[in-house]
This record gives sequence, C-alpha cells and structure tokens, in this order.
Amino acid sequence: MMNLGAVGLDQWFAIAGQAAMAGWVVLIFLPRRWPLLLALPRFVIPFAISLIYAGFAMSHIFTVEGGGFGSLDQVAALFSSRETLLAGWVHYLAFDLFVGGWIAVEADKIGLNRVVQAPILLATFMLGPVGLALFLVIRLIIGRAAVAPSARSGSESGSGSGAPQNPPTHSAPTSPAQGAAA
Repeated sequence: MMNLGAVGLDQWFAIAGQAAMAGWVVLIFLPRRWPLLLALPRFVIPFAISLIYAGFAMSHIFTVEGGGFGSLDQVAALFSSRETLLAGWVHYLAFDLFVGGWIAVEADKIGLNRVVQAPILLATFMLGPVGLALFLVIRLIIGRAAVAPSARSGSESGSGSGAPQNPPTHSAPTSPAQGAAA
C-alpha cells in the first residue's frame, strides 16, 4: 500500500526546491535591470515558499511529542517528524533566497562586479549565513576604501576634522529607466 503522506511530502519538497533553484538562477545569471524579473527571486518566490512553510509549520510543529525550542533535544524532537523536517528545509530555502536577493541588490548598488557576486550568492545558496557574512565583510572593505581617499584629502587640506569634505556617491541607478539605460 502506498503512503500518500510520504508522496505528498516529497512533492512539496520538489516544488519548493525547484522554485528556489529558479530564483537562484535568476539572481546569478539573468539581468537585474527589469524590476519584474528581479521581483521573482526577491519577493515572489520567497513569499510562495514561505506559504508552504507556514502550512507545514502551523499544522505540525505543535503536534510533535517532546518538540519545542527550549533545548537542543526539543528541537531534535521537532525534526524527527518528516513534516516538520520539510518545514525546516523550506524555511532555509525561503530565507536564503530572500537574503540572496538583498545581497544582489546591495552589491549592485556598491558596483560589485557580477563575477565577484556569483561566488557570494552561491555561498549564500549553499551555506546561508556564510554568504551573508562574506558579503558584509566585502561591503565593509569597499566602503572603507571609498571613504579613505576622501578622508586623506580632507585632512591634507587642513580642515583638521579628518572627515571627508565630499562624501562618496554611488552611481547606482535611482529609477528603473536609468537602470535600463545602463
């Protein structure tokens, strides 16, 4: 006799995984100048995956005997159920893709080359917080490098404050029309 619950869970697993993969392909390989295309991996797909998560989490998370969030053993008990294990996996898919979308937009704003972005986004896809941490460090380094020459020229001019006279500006497009022209 076939276990319909297991088949259903495997189908939900495949649907969520394929949707997330489509989002990552858009983020890494396709142009970001079209707002509707960029909205897919940033908002639409994470929202849809979040709905799958909400359905499984809300219908199963409180039904696992001994499960909870107060100890590692309680969390382990939660994931002993295939339904809550799927919910946990789908949670990762939704959040990692959402964070990847944020990273992609922020990386574009600071002018980070797409070739450099690709490994950061892959790290976010595969290792979540590792990709986020990598991007935050790179953004910090780029930000300091952009401010440092201005700070030096400000202190050389005798202002004494050490603050840049002209704060650095970003050449990121401010409207979709400007983005399309770029």
